Amino acid sequence: MADARRVIADLRELAQRTSTRDGAQRVAWGPTWRAARAWFAEEVGKLGLDVETDAAGNRWVTLPGASDRVVVVGSHIDSVPNGGWLDGCLGVVTALELLRDHAASRPAATLVAVDWADEEGARFGRSLFGSAAACGTLDLADVRTLRDRQGTALVDALRENGVELERVLDAHARLVALAPRAYLELHIEQGPVLESLGRSTAVVLGTVGVERHRIRFCGQAAHSGSTPIPMRRDAFLAAAEAALRFRDIAVAHSRPGGGVVCTVGVVEVEPRIVTAVPGVCEISLDQRALDAGVLARIHQEAREAVASAARRNDVTVEWTPLLRIDPRPFDPRLLALCEAAVLAETGHAPTLPSGPLHDASEMARIVPTVMMFASSARGLSHCKEEDTPEPHLEEALRAFFRLVDGAMAEVAGTGD
Repeated sequence: MADARRVIADLRELAQRTSTRDGAQRVAWGPTWRAARAWFAEEVGKLGLDVETDAAGNRWVTLPGASDRVVVVGSHIDSVPNGGWLDGCLGVVTALELLRDHAASRPAATLVAVDWADEEGARFGRSLFGSAAACGTLDLADVRTLRDRQGTALVDALRENGVELERVLDAHARLVALAPRAYLELHIEQGPVLESLGRSTAVVLGTVGVERHRIRFCGQAAHSGSTPIPMRRDAFLAAAEAALRFRDIAVAHSRPGGGVVCTVGVVEVEPRIVTAVPGVCEISLDQRALDAGVLARIHQEAREAVASAARRNDVTVEWTPLLRIDPRPFDPRLLALCEAAVLAETGHAPTLPSGPLHDASEMARIVPTVMMFASSARGLSHCKEEDTPEPHLEEALRAFFRLVDGAMAEVAGTGD
């Protein structure tokens, strides 16, 4: 029987092997990441199973079932630098425990565990590398010239790990041949909502869509002592006014559980001296929503807010698109199974969208997909303070075990 406490013990062991006092160091394509994967392969080997690596560096373990129809369970073992002990690896270690549970008795469907390569994109800036390659959406032209902060080329880091960039899309053919009927992923929330509700586990409705732009306000630099406020063309004040409106837009469209956000994460001004009115201000705008219609509306309202702020401050404005990702709602039938599993285990089944992207957002393009969240203490992730209370972890793990069993029964045709 799958054991939630053994999963937690494995996670603690992995953390001990791959963390420093500053947190997890399993950055993809590096030696600590390879050590983490070696540990996983060693544990899989104890079950008499093999780990296979595809052309993109994703690692797969197959446990044949009574049916050859496939259910895939997994996540990623890589981390950000100085990351937490749960982000990503929770899903991989849970998949390991499910393999242990079913290795002794044939599962209803074929169970496949996956450890996706470089979900975080921490070193080269391209998140979801392995899952995007497997799903056929990775554009090689976008990554061919990437380098890390030390100047190492992505192509060289890949080659060091036995991966040839020009062949990574071969991973797509492998996934198509596998023909999975479901993809299931357990992850920590990485946010504060579940903790605020006093709940351990949530059904994830999907991953939000993203509109990301750079907005450049251009006014006129002038001496701060001699230019009266009404006569200034202050680019920063225009940007600040717009940023406050972005917050109001997000609040106006928010619903219980969150999902609609607008964030200004970068602010740069010129000439950037204390005695000058800013003549130029450039900001970033990151907007997210689970509903495509809502995402379109909040983006249009942001454009109107920017135009109004520009007029009020007598500045011009330019928009530069940076990123656009469509919302990825998860499969309705798997959502129902997930809700039933969470409800049976915890007595409650809150639903949340996922603001962060996950490998599940790539898989949802081509495979029926669902995610389950475990709560995050203080909403913290991507830092050494990341944590989940063990009772919450145990509840989420048991609920996920129920979900996997239910999905395998349904995929095999043996469910209700």
